[in-house]
Amino acid sequence: MTKKVHDFNDIIRKLRKNLLGKGPEKIHTVFVENMAISTMYGNLTPTEKFIARTAEGKEMVHAARTRLIQDVYATAPPEGLEDVTGAKFIHLFSDFKVDEDMAVSVFVFDKPIA
Repeated sequence: MTKKVHDFNDIIRKLRKNLLGKGPEKIHTVFVENMAISTMYGNLTPTEKFIARTAEGKEMVHAARTRLIQDVYATAPPEGLEDVTGAKFIHLFSDFKVDEDMAVSVFVFDKPIA
């Protein structure tokens, strides 16, 4: 893993831990042109796992996880994210699979990641 990937993953992990009480246990990130694609595993807190035992609970966890993260990134990128990539953050696409405890985020930047 390159230093750039490590630093990028560290920013993502810390942000999610601060927002949600638990950061991902494992993050795999690849840089492709002007995008960073991150797959995150082991995200759910014990409380979220408990809530997700029902279909309604799964929907609540999914909505909370995806909307909160998207709202945070829509306001401003996390500190250091643009420094690590050498590009301006434009948009975040994200989704969360509750049963698999897996999140995927695609970070779009204004130019190829240096």
